[in-house]
Amino acid sequence: QVQLVESGGGLVQAGGSLRLSCAASGRTFSSYVMGWFRQTPGKEREFVAGITRSGGQTYYADSVKGRFTISRDNVKNTVYLQMNSLNPEDTAVYTCAAKRSGDTTTNVDYWGQGTQVTVSS
Repeated sequence: QVQLVESGGGLVQAGGSLRLSCAASGRTFSSYVMGWFRQTPGKEREFVAGITRSGGQTYYADSVKGRFTISRDNVKNTVYLQMNSLNPEDTAVYTCAAKRSGDTTTNVDYWGQGTQVTVSS
């Protein structure tokens, strides 16, 4: 059983930066692949970024490549999403997710509650 709690969201102007954090409970954090998703009203949830158990491999949606960076600290049981060069299209609720398997075909095992990111023009 894993609980995920996001923080770091807020209001920022276009071109600005934010860093999101996701704190995980338990002693098995390093056994999960982690990721970030986002959702805008009227749209389906979309994948943003993912990271392997050791942090050695990362994956990004095309829309955020070169602007966002995902990282993790397995000692602190925390995953981060550094977001730079934000634009209004990045406005969404960002949610942290954990999966026991790194297979892209498997379902997410645990979801956080989400944190709001709003980018003004």
